Amino acid sequence: QVQLMESGGGLVQPGGSLRLSCAASGSFSSITVMGWYRQAPGKQRELVATITSGLSPNYVNSVKGRFTISRDNAKNTVYLQMNSLKPEDTAVYYCKARIRSGRFDGTADYWGQGTQVTVSS
Repeated sequence: QVQLMESGGGLVQPGGSLRLSCAASGSFSSITVMGWYRQAPGKQRELVATITSGLSPNYVNSVKGRFTISRDNAKNTVYLQMNSLKPEDTAVYYCKARIRSGRFDGTADYWGQGTQVTVSS
């Protein structure tokens, strides 16, 4: 059974920084894309950033230049370094991983439980 465990959320002042981590565990063959999504109160969940197994990143426009996604394939872990945080970044942040169970199997998406990020003075 695959599990994604997130950590690193919290309360930070505007302009501050946080680093989120998400580690995948369990039995599987490989992880293709890993990413971070967020959901603010009363809003739909939105994509923040993704990164391929080849370490190619992609960002939503609102976080470009402030957030950096990275990945350690050996540890099955994805990170999100968030700098210059704004109140509008406040949300529950979710990790997602697209995982292939066996070498010749298709892929399935797995989600973490979410971690709260609050940006407030």
